[in-house]
Amino acid sequence: MNIAIFGLSITSSWGNGHATTYRALVRALAARGHDVVFFERDASWYAENRDLPDPPYCRVVLYDDIGGLPALAAPHLRGADLTIVGSYVPDGIAVGDLVFRLARGLTAFYDIDTPVTLARLPGGRVDYLAARQIPRYDLYLSFTGGPTLEVLQRVFGSPMARPLYCSVDPDLYYPEHVPARWDLGYLGTYSEDRQPVLRRLMLQAAARSAMTFVVAGPQYPSDIHWPPNVQRIVHLAPAEHRRFYSSLRYTLNVTRADMVKAGYSPSVRLFEAAACGTPIISDCWDGLDRFFTPGDEILLSRTARDTIHYLRELDDDTRQAIGARARRRVLSAHTAQHRAVELETYAAAAGAASGERAIS
Repeated sequence: MNIAIFGLSITSSWGNGHATTYRALVRALAARGHDVVFFERDASWYAENRDLPDPPYCRVVLYDDIGGLPALAAPHLRGADLTIVGSYVPDGIAVGDLVFRLARGLTAFYDIDTPVTLARLPGGRVDYLAARQIPRYDLYLSFTGGPTLEVLQRVFGSPMARPLYCSVDPDLYYPEHVPARWDLGYLGTYSEDRQPVLRRLMLQAAARSAMTFVVAGPQYPSDIHWPPNVQRIVHLAPAEHRRFYSSLRYTLNVTRADMVKAGYSPSVRLFEAAACGTPIISDCWDGLDRFFTPGDEILLSRTARDTIHYLRELDDDTRQAIGARARRRVLSAHTAQHRAVELETYAAAAGAASGERAIS
């Protein structure tokens, strides 16, 4: 297929989790013979932090604003078999309307933030998607599965809502044999709704122990009190993630509040860490057991006491076995190649359904 994608960013991973998702998916699509062009707003904060300015597996088109986009995008939209608009795209509503006007092939919305989108949509607090647009997209690709898919179809009128979870590129994420530097580490951009959970599951554990901890990621407020045994790393480019995970005895997964409420919303960090064979301690949410078996492939924590128990009581053989089982699970079902095949399957089904609707 010829595929056009309008996404938040593929060239810069600074302060967002979208870039690594798009990179893995687009690389897998290219490997399967698809031709992809990626449209990205040339935002200054990404321009100053581009860690992949020229991806070798797709063409990137940078544009300054929505006013200049039609001229750049029109030839690609007319020739695309599938056009995808992603969540958090600047002026995404206008981008979607442009796609509806010019695209001749299938159209899809790729929501990397589905619970956030649906929580804000009724109040009109989403600037990248309008409720009126959902029925017009042939396909709604959602980072969240489970009951949310039925809501998208029954309440919002999507003709076809399907899960396209995040994934991992196993060529980039695998175990590195390096010495462990920290007992527990967390990788993630600051989020106000995640911070209380990070405080409860990690920072309180750090304050009660002499073990070593690390928090990596940008945008944390300067007034946060970090215990002395918690190291801060302001930013880690994706190229450094594998070594970071491999340097941890355990990693912590913390999920945003809207994702916890919706359930069935795995984070890309879950799959990255698991692919590296790093044992994961996670917060709890519905549907997590669809991706990893608790106690066998992942450890669940509700309190600092739970976290400390895992860090102190599990021997190295048990810890490493949990990480190895999680890695096998990811490689069997959650690589970018799996997602590329799923997207092909969804597109074929949406194409057939679109033809049926046109005939009727």
